[in-house]
Amino acid sequence: MTNSAKKFDAKKFDVCIIGAGPGGYVAAIRAAQLGLKVGIVEANQLGGICLNWGCIPTKALLKSAEVNHLLHNLEQFGFSAEKVKFDFAKIIERSRDVSKKLSGGIAGLMKKNKIEVISGFAKFLDAKKIAVGDEEIEATYFIIATGARARVIPGMEPDVENIWTYREAMTPKALPKSLLVVGSGAIGSEFASFYRNMGSEVTLIEMAENILPVEDEEISKLARKSFERQGIKIHTGAALKSLKKGKGSVTATVEIAGKLEEITAEKVIMAVGIVANVENLGLEKTKVKTEDKSKGGRIIANGYLETAEPNIFAIGDVVGAPWLAHKASHEGSIAAEKIASKLGKYDAKKIHPIKVENIPGCTYSMPQIASVGLTEKKAKETGKKIKVGRFPYMANGKAIAAGETEGLIKVIFDEKTGELLGAHLIGAEVTEMIQGYVIAKQAELTEEDLMHTIFAHPTMSEMMHEAVLDAYGKVIHF
Repeated sequence: MTNSAKKFDAKKFDVCIIGAGPGGYVAAIRAAQLGLKVGIVEANQLGGICLNWGCIPTKALLKSAEVNHLLHNLEQFGFSAEKVKFDFAKIIERSRDVSKKLSGGIAGLMKKNKIEVISGFAKFLDAKKIAVGDEEIEATYFIIATGARARVIPGMEPDVENIWTYREAMTPKALPKSLLVVGSGAIGSEFASFYRNMGSEVTLIEMAENILPVEDEEISKLARKSFERQGIKIHTGAALKSLKKGKGSVTATVEIAGKLEEITAEKVIMAVGIVANVENLGLEKTKVKTEDKSKGGRIIANGYLETAEPNIFAIGDVVGAPWLAHKASHEGSIAAEKIASKLGKYDAKKIHPIKVENIPGCTYSMPQIASVGLTEKKAKETGKKIKVGRFPYMANGKAIAAGETEGLIKVIFDEKTGELLGAHLIGAEVTEMIQGYVIAKQAELTEEDLMHTIFAHPTMSEMMHEAVLDAYGKVIHF
């Protein structure tokens, strides 16, 4: 069959998703559950960045770093060990194996839900049709879920050998003796934590006045103290001016407090944000609108993920912050349900736009950081009178027994209504505990509801209860 003949024999779907990351594949499954004929196009690997190069494999690496840290601190538990060593290549191999296993699982889910997977790059021919190589695909609706990529600063482009993005940082040939991490958001802080706990000398620089700048200032300062105790050198209010490659090293010129300083390291990780993947999609053939490239170039969509083109939706990182896999997945479900409602297969009254203030953020460094809702500073800026409660790890029985006494639980309430405005946690297992506060926010529980909730003993989650009690002068154990 000739290429031209193929183009007349277009595949047809109710909905076709472009991109099979955590937003795309969830949208595909939800659409299939609602009885739609679904196709999904993926240019690289099922699972996208999160599963293959982000969320999952980084956690495998961080688990190895945690084990290494524990092996070198056995005496607090009454153990001792000699000649503790690790095989760095096997640590990287385990991380990649975890990704492969889960990517295969996504393929199984596609098959189970009768979703057709099409490999290749998609490009719109018009609002109702895309081309994938020589193949044409028609769909009543499309969902763009192409994600984002690491932002590259001109003159400081990654080169695999000396200057890394998250991809190169996850698959190094050897553990670098020294490392400079540029940017202290979740990605930068996690890599700084991993490499430091594996033995690298790590320097972390951040343009903002605090590391983890989106977090509550009190939590950020506690994180900095902890990182510095572990041996990470930190410079805030620091602007990277240039990178100069040498033989086996890179020298960064950094402006700190108005003075230029040079920092030399074997490798550099650039973790300075991301930009939306909107190029070469043929969006100019549609009415889809994008933001200016200087602002990240994201696709503009409403609360139901609808773009300016009525039959094209967009979800996940490609529509902007917060750049989180769980946000993309939830948006995938919203988009799928909205499309199904337009096709008469779902009740539109059941669909609700995503509430950004109820999306949790997690950083899996050592210690972990997790939050939801407003910081103390932003809560005050609303003009509301607030009540703030805190409870330290060092006063919790389970934390003491586990040898995890570093950390703090912080909650912020509206004094007048008792609404939970924000929760900010630092310490062991906070990325698991934060969900309790997320449920409370989603269900619009008040301080009374949380006070009357019984928390199991002995658990670290008891601190969540005590922090609420503290906000209202009723704390028991501190």
